[in-house]
Amino acid sequence: MNLLRVIILIAMTLPNYWGQQKVVVMIDPGHGANDPGHLSSNKNHLSEKEINLKIAKKMGDYLTTLVNNIEVVYTRTDDSYPTLDQRVEMANSKKVDLFISIHCNANANKKVHGTETHVHDQNANNSLGLAKIIEQEFSKRVGRKSRGIKDHADREGSLQVLKFTTMTSVLVECGFLTNEKDANFLNSNDGQDLIASALYRSVKKYVKEKYPKINIDKTISKETKSVQASSGNSYSIQIMSSINPIESDDASFKKLPFRVQRISLNTSSKYKYIYYCGDFNSKEQAQVSLQEIKSKGFKDAFVVKK
Repeated sequence: MNLLRVIILIAMTLPNYWGQQKVVVMIDPGHGANDPGHLSSNKNHLSEKEINLKIAKKMGDYLTTLVNNIEVVYTRTDDSYPTLDQRVEMANSKKVDLFISIHCNANANKKVHGTETHVHDQNANNSLGLAKIIEQEFSKRVGRKSRGIKDHADREGSLQVLKFTTMTSVLVECGFLTNEKDANFLNSNDGQDLIASALYRSVKKYVKEKYPKINIDKTISKETKSVQASSGNSYSIQIMSSINPIESDDASFKKLPFRVQRISLNTSSKYKYIYYCGDFNSKEQAQVSLQEIKSKGFKDAFVVKK
């Protein structure tokens, strides 16, 4: 009996023990209230605290809508300012699994641009693994310049929300508000969507690798699929139209993540062909991929109901 009790106690102390049913992600929009964070030289641009909150909420919406068994909590959802101590306490007391702090960068040299993901140190293997996924997503899927992963040695100092949180923790710098192109990108709705969707995909990939026993994929029953088919409740992305036919395997389409379908139109318009890609069960799913497709050069693409 005593041995059994010891085994049970040991199992309950494991971070990913068999009974865990969900992963809790805390999203921390940096700054807030009287602390605006960094500012762009463009007076019409949002402050860092506002951009951080917009990206955080978009990321949280993607996680809440598109996957199962991931619970999203925030350090703030409005223009308030939890202190650094309070942010750390929130994360530790709620026993969250992932902590992601969202920020924008600045530099005296206005030519400096790109993304960075910070960890406390290079020995924090879980945090380092998540940081690598994030920077890969920013670089390969969003087309941002990755400045790599930074730790306390690079910064010549510690970041409190990374040093004192007890779970997998990263701080993401989404771009430089002191660089004109980065600032314009981060102040655009598309730019915020692209960053948020990259963070969403990063969390999804990390959770699948780290918590393989927790099923986060949303499943659709045969009954739901039947209803969707009969009601036309499915979505695709129209990427372009053309006067003359373009083959669906054309080189210009190869960078897209989905197969392209060409449709011939019976119309008096000179544009006789339209091109779709992707097949989605919800508008929200289509919107995530729309931002990626726009980043591949199809800036006029839009979601359509099939």
